[in-house]
This record gives sequence, C-alpha cells and structure tokens, in this order.
Amino acid sequence: MRMSVIDVGSKTVRLVVADAQGGVPLPVHTAKWKLRLSEQVGLDGMVPEPAVQQLVTAVSAATRTAQRWGAAAPLTFATTVVRNAPNCLDVVQTLYAGTGIRIRTLPGEVEAELTFLGARRWMGWRAGPLAMLDIGGGSLEVAFGRGRLPDFAASLPLGANRLTREFLSEEQPPCGESVKALRRRIRHQLRDVASRIRWEGPRTTVATSRTFEQLGRLCGAPPGRQGPFVPRHLTRRDLRRAVDRLAVLPSSERAQLAGISAPRAEQSLAGALVGHTAMKLMGITEVTICPWAIREGILLRLIEEGSAWWSDLAQTFDAGAAPAGPTPLRVADPSR
Repeated sequence: MRMSVIDVGSKTVRLVVADAQGGVPLPVHTAKWKLRLSEQVGLDGMVPEPAVQQLVTAVSAATRTAQRWGAAAPLTFATTVVRNAPNCLDVVQTLYAGTGIRIRTLPGEVEAELTFLGARRWMGWRAGPLAMLDIGGGSLEVAFGRGRLPDFAASLPLGANRLTREFLSEEQPPCGESVKALRRRIRHQLRDVASRIRWEGPRTTVATSRTFEQLGRLCGAPPGRQGPFVPRHLTRRDLRRAVDRLAVLPSSERAQLAGISAPRAEQSLAGALVGHTAMKLMGITEVTICPWAIREGILLRLIEEGSAWWSDLAQTFDAGAAPAGPTPLRVADPSR
C-alpha cells in the first residue's frame, strides 16, 4: 500500500509519500513548498486571501505529485497557523473548492498524541517511559507516556514564530529586557506541564520538529546528510550556550551559523529559549533528536487502523470547532 500525507505548517507545505511494509511507513518521496504562511498572517490572525491562494496552489501541486508516485489521496492537515485563524473555516472551504482535498485542523493535543506515536515507534520500547517535546511555529506540544500513545498530552501557545512576533520583532538583536520578558512568559505557561514531567521522571526525552533539528545542528549534532539513523543529541548546557550566542546576533548573522536556515533565523532565538526553559523546568539534561514526528504518526495510525480512523477524526474535530487557545492536560484512554 502506498500512502501520502500533506502537512501545512507555518513555513512550508510538506508532502511525504511512503510504502507500508511490515507495519512501517517507508518513505519513497518527499517534497516541500515554501510559503511562510505565518509571516503573511496579520496581527488579527487572519490568513489573507493571497496566502490562501498560494496554499491552494501548493496543495494542488503536492496532490499531483502524490498521484504521480502512485499514492492514494493524501491525508492533509494544517497546524496552528490555520487552526487558530479566525477565518479557518473559510480557508478550509476554499482549499476544498480549489483542490478537492479536505484539509483537517487537529487540536494541539491530538497533534501531540500523533507526534508521540511517531517518536515511540522510532525509539522503541527500550526507551522506557517517554517524554516528547515539539516546538512548532505557533505552539509547543508536550506528551508523556509508557505505552504506544501518551498518558497525557498538552499544547501550549509557545511556538517559536508566535513568540518572536510578540516579544522579539522590534529590535535586531533584541534587548535584554525583551529576552527576560519572553523567558517569564515561557516559565509561566510551562509551570504545570513541567511539574507533571518532573513528577513522572521519564527515562528518555525526545525532541522533534525542524526547530530542534536546527538547534541540535548548531550545538554540534551531525548534519542531516548523514541520514536519519545517526544518533543526534542536544544537552541543556549546550542549548544554554546557544541561547547566549543567538541573543547577541541579528537574524542575518544567525543565518550564517551551522544548522540555522535563513527562513528560521529570526525565530531561532525564541525556539532556543523555549527548548532550554522547558528542559530546565522539567529537570531534563539531554534530549534525543527524533526524525519521526506527526507525519509519521498519521501514517502509522493509517497502517494500523485504516482510513476509517481519519474519517472518524474528521467527524470529531471539524475546522469550525477547532480550539483557538491552548489545550489542557488530558489523560489519554489507556485502552488505545
């Protein structure tokens, strides 16, 4: 069976085409379209019409690419930038009219559950009790569990792009007071979730997302060209040094650093602050950079439960009902 998934994120539209062999989604083709949606969204959170049309073009191209590779109709989802937009339903309807693809907007805690599943499958059972951190453009997802799916999952409004716009966009490099104010916000938002992680005492903590991948490379992890099976780790001490390094540089100079791409240079400091503060409050000294995340989690659920799972999810969480704020800690159903 050949499957595909389209991920509409804050920076890019990403396509993964994979074969299901032995219960594992094996990638056969990946592609991305750079849209930088989050940079086009105004202070009111609305996705402007030109950006919606760009999104229609990108999703159409991704769908055609999936078809050329012999995949079934892609499972398509959008993360925070679309989910939290006041005109979210209009965006979804315009995409369907222009592409024939029904895009799903999943609550943050569901994103966390799916990302956890991908991380658990990659790390295996020997990882033991597992904590997961995922820094996106608009939100931070956190999960912990001992089994296939997390015991609890949470989504917090601590995305790297969101925080950059709120705290660090006025000056380059930002002043010390802005950085301190951002740290205070992060600590306040993370307090309850961090206490739960400390109490659970995970044996292994994984970090997913492009933000963590780039921070890991900045701190000395092997480059991506060495492949996904090379171990990559990020220590809290090294991340603290990275925060100090990024804080004194404008975005243009951050983009010259190892691992930091130009599109993500501006938000790299906020991402580093979220990552370091989370690790410190949770009592975590090292994380493993995990290459599998939400896209792989969706493909795994498709393999294990079939397409009915995606249809049931769509009936439970439609675009118009997607929550605009952070989702609370939620205890998962242990029977799943």
